[in-house]
Amino acid sequence: MSVDRQVLLQCCNELLTPGEFSDYCPNGLQVQGVEKISTLVAGVTANQALIERAIEQKADAILVHHGFFWKGEDPCITGVKFRRIQSLLEHNINLIAYHLPLDAHPTLGNNARLAQLLGITIADGLEMGNPNSVGNIGYLAEAMSAQDFCQRIGRVLQREPLLVDAGDHLIKSIGWCTGGAQSYLGQAAARGVDAYLSGEISEATVHDARELGVHYIAAGHHATERYGVQAVAEYLAEKFDLDYQYIDIDSPA
Repeated sequence: MSVDRQVLLQCCNELLTPGEFSDYCPNGLQVQGVEKISTLVAGVTANQALIERAIEQKADAILVHHGFFWKGEDPCITGVKFRRIQSLLEHNINLIAYHLPLDAHPTLGNNARLAQLLGITIADGLEMGNPNSVGNIGYLAEAMSAQDFCQRIGRVLQREPLLVDAGDHLIKSIGWCTGGAQSYLGQAAARGVDAYLSGEISEATVHDARELGVHYIAAGHHATERYGVQAVAEYLAEKFDLDYQYIDIDSPA
């Protein structure tokens, strides 16, 4: 089966509501390819390795979380960016990217899927009063030590997380936001959580976590953001009866 590109994009936009977010990149179709889509490949980041694997799979479209044309980057299409876009155009492959909307979706988003995998019950958005909060706060079924929770994360994500131990208190309440959201630590602490989890860590994060008394867990940008794009792609593949494959191009970051 196949679906018109515009029908697929309309479905994505209705599902993810990108117009409700102030983002750092364009959401939706970033590079136009073939009009009829029957084979969909999904991945976290639109790097050359993913594009080449999609070409091997004869993909009509690639759905990613990290696409192109970020605010503040050099707008010239040269070097790495040129080679990636050239590969897409030569093989008539659509590149479709959703960033913050894919983080925040209440059931298919990165944060929702990570919570499900780690046994966290979502209680609220991290940003009070914002229905499109990118981060969340929630609770574990039973309180556990920071070390035991990190072992759970390592088993689930197949990547050892980095723990900033902020005391001997157990973790029951937790805030989290996948990817590079270490700057939300202060917001999480203001909500009274025992721990905060994101993908990345900065030097200042260590000191802030210790002084705030909030365990900080850096579980990997790529590792925490593998799941939303899979959930959305699976939804689209089932809805439109598409051939679909998730391709993981691993990153230690």
